[in-house]
Formats: sequence, structure tokens, C-alpha cells
Amino acid sequence: MYTFKKDSYQKTRGGTSRVLNITCDKCDTHIAYYQKDGPGILKLMYVDRFIDTNPTQDELSCTSCGTILGRKITYKKEDRPAYRLFAGAVAKKIISQHKIQ
Repeated sequence: MYTFKKDSYQKTRGGTSRVLNITCDKCDTHIAYYQKDGPGILKLMYVDRFIDTNPTQDELSCTSCGTILGRKITYKKEDRPAYRLFAGAVAKKIISQHKIQ
């Protein structure tokens, strides 16, 4: 179904990755599968870490209810496009985990 992306970003964040099922918190509609690297809460979703979709819009929104979940930004520290999520906009569930050695 998917393969983990192994690159310097994953190594920098401790070498642990998880695949998350991201859903709209309002209507529980599937938004995307996403690879989260490292510990911590989900505040940003990097565009290159989406697994089943390739978002290009300026806003990340639910296809079912239309709720805006986040806005596209450029994360300046790494010069990477990402979506900054609004607090409480999405729900997540861990699908699988991977640790590089």
C-alpha cells in the first residue's frame, strides 16, 4: 500500500516514522494517509509526506463538509511547502510505525 520515505528529514527527527490516517474531525471523512517523522503533535503536514494524495491548493479542506483544515505555507527553516493545521481540525490514527537503524 505504501513505502516509508527514508531521507535526511527522517534521520534528523530521530529515525522514527508513523503512517497516520488523517480524517476531518467534524464529519470523520478520510483526508489522507500521511507519514509523520519524529515525536510530537501534528501541527504541520509537509506536502512531500502525503502518501495517497498530492495536494496543490492553498487550503487543505474536507471534501465532504467543506471545512477548512489548514493553510499552505513555506516552512522557512527547511524551505519546504507544508500545511499549517488549525487546532482541532483533524483527527489521526496510527496505521503503522517504522524505525530506521
